[in-house]
Amino acid sequence: MWRGFLLRGTTRLLRVAAQGCTCRPPQKHSSSLCGSKWRTPRFAVSACFPEETLRGADYLSPTVTRTYKKDTKSALDLPVKPIKVTHIKEFLRSRDIPFHDGYCCLLAPSIFVDRGSRQDPANSKKENCSMFIDKTTGQFLCKETMVEGSWGDLRDCVDMMQKRDQTFLSPKVILEYSESKAEKEERERELREVERIWSCSLPFSDLPEEEARLIKTMFKITNVSNTTIKKFGIRLFKPTKSLVFPWFGGHNSSLKGIKLLSAQITEAGSVRYNEATVPKSSSYHDLFGLSLVGRGDSEVVLTSSELDTLAVSQSTGLPSVALPRGVSCLPPVLLPYMEQFKRVILWLGGDMRAREASKIFSRKLGLKRCSLVQPGENHPCPVDALAQGMDLTRIIKSTIPAVHKSIVSFRQFREDVYGELTNTEQLAGVKWTRFPELNRILKGHRRGELTIFTGPTGSGKTTFISELALDLCIQGVNTLWGSFEINNVRLAKIMLTQFAMQRLEENLERYDYWADKFEELPLYFMTFHGQQKTKAVLDTMQHAVYLYDINHVVIDNLQFMMGQEKLTDNKFAVQDNIVGAFRKFATNSSCHITLIIHPRKEEDDKELQTASIFGTAKASQEADNILILQEKKLVSSPGRRSLQVTKNRFDGDVGIFPLDFLKASLTFSSPVKGKSRLKKVNNKAEEESGNVVTVKRVDLAVKKVDETNRKEKGNIGRSAYRERKDLYPKSVLKHYFAEELFMVISVYVVK
Repeated sequence: MWRGFLLRGTTRLLRVAAQGCTCRPPQKHSSSLCGSKWRTPRFAVSACFPEETLRGADYLSPTVTRTYKKDTKSALDLPVKPIKVTHIKEFLRSRDIPFHDGYCCLLAPSIFVDRGSRQDPANSKKENCSMFIDKTTGQFLCKETMVEGSWGDLRDCVDMMQKRDQTFLSPKVILEYSESKAEKEERERELREVERIWSCSLPFSDLPEEEARLIKTMFKITNVSNTTIKKFGIRLFKPTKSLVFPWFGGHNSSLKGIKLLSAQITEAGSVRYNEATVPKSSSYHDLFGLSLVGRGDSEVVLTSSELDTLAVSQSTGLPSVALPRGVSCLPPVLLPYMEQFKRVILWLGGDMRAREASKIFSRKLGLKRCSLVQPGENHPCPVDALAQGMDLTRIIKSTIPAVHKSIVSFRQFREDVYGELTNTEQLAGVKWTRFPELNRILKGHRRGELTIFTGPTGSGKTTFISELALDLCIQGVNTLWGSFEINNVRLAKIMLTQFAMQRLEENLERYDYWADKFEELPLYFMTFHGQQKTKAVLDTMQHAVYLYDINHVVIDNLQFMMGQEKLTDNKFAVQDNIVGAFRKFATNSSCHITLIIHPRKEEDDKELQTASIFGTAKASQEADNILILQEKKLVSSPGRRSLQVTKNRFDGDVGIFPLDFLKASLTFSSPVKGKSRLKKVNNKAEEESGNVVTVKRVDLAVKKVDETNRKEKGNIGRSAYRERKDLYPKSVLKHYFAEELFMVISVYVVK
């Protein structure tokens, strides 16, 4: 029955899922998503459906009336002045509030809990402190009442409590103040969606043995026992064959959210995993497995995925938790839950990106208590290590401390050198998808580097660099924009047009769709405009790096910060100090900074060079990469603009390639389905030779496809699976788990 259901095709499945789950009674459409501009939530559309699928779905068409509500919490709230931990301590002492120093938070008795006399020394012990105050941002959290807010909110509450001569405040004071009616309704809608999907999901113990084995094979957890899966409360959402990971939180450990993990077979035959969260990712702050951690546990393994947590828990018996967004971000709101652990082992994966994230996260958690599992062939991610039969306990015992002394020997970073030699492709950084020629020269986008970008006035520097940064942001590179020359609304309009690859002025009915997808990108903007002081900009960058784990900062441009500096009358010395400050920030924060600098005034018929950068030679000396947008002002034909790389400290390659500007989409990259450029063949012999080569390639491709089809057709039956288990994940699953099968989660949520 199970096998026949999967082979019926995806048309009927889509239709059934759109109507809702059969395990609940039919409900009216407006009861779940009233006031929403889409009939399906934003998280589901952007996470699972491509535009082509949505375009042909009638039930996903936008409504005529736009009812968009501004999410006030989504704005980048940056302080005017940085908060220092000394100021926090002085305030608490002045108000006679006892506190204890933690690893990354200050621990104090909660002012929202009635504990009798606050002067009782028993109430001041560290284990009785349930209020956590972040040392960097001042954000506080009461773990007993789940009240949270900013440092300003906490100061106001303390002053209010003491003015009224009270021993505690009701949690309603801050809860009612911090949440608007619209936000409350949105939260309740999301909670209803969570409960609906959770109630329609099945525990693994209720699945047939063959079906459970099929699912575990698809997600590479064949060695994970059903007992471990049951312990963590994982279920299966059958319409999309997605694993459902629960988020239990609050003082009563209630269900606050879910994450769905689905699998998709790509055209290349590999498996790609997709995630969707309810609530949306920006509000999904879960440490999966935290509900199973005891109060007396002092050691924990921090992983980047829920499947890795299962492997670690089963193999080692140690408490293990998973980050909600993998290696891309460690939200500071989760730090209070890590305070009880004296040792944190970071095992985030087996690649170079995981190693970089481990170093950055260990700074947040406290270097002295963190240990790192070095990535490499001998140390893959936990779920892969379990599948390969490795001893996970031995791997954890071989961890290294996150902090070293000032003087180290080669033996201490010997594995780091080996890791760079064996992961040269990953070490090159994140590749651009819209600029393959730039990958050929720069090899990729890397952390901790400083890129200087320049070009003639009016050549499109901001437009080009916005697309360059957008390309990386789409791939998960957390980006912060500091646009001092144009305001954020205009910049966002440019980037949204580049993201949609079309003129939205002519397609306003598609605006909400693209805006929803654009909103899910890890993209943030500084609120500065015009001339700004360097210190204020650097403080904002440091704050954003801590809160959002920013990987890429774009500063447009340096000249707008020089007018506010009064260090000296020499403008070149001022520029050198600014460049030096950004260079130091990039190195210390392991963050890539792209700094736009206007060039000197040159004649129109001359191309720019490295020496054309305004100021002294310090900018070009400090930079790791120098990019120049060349423009032939006297030429109006295609090929007028080109990008030249004049410095590449990574491997020394330099070069230049043409750029074609498409005004309709404001992009410099070629469209996906553009016209191929044909090279004229002058020699008849060369033409015949080329045809022979083409025919041979086509014949080989057809032959390969035929062989693949014969193999797959011979392994569909049940007997073939039992005889050839090695082909089970590649061929049988490709038929069972069709590509469209994993895109139903968005449709299912529709009532």
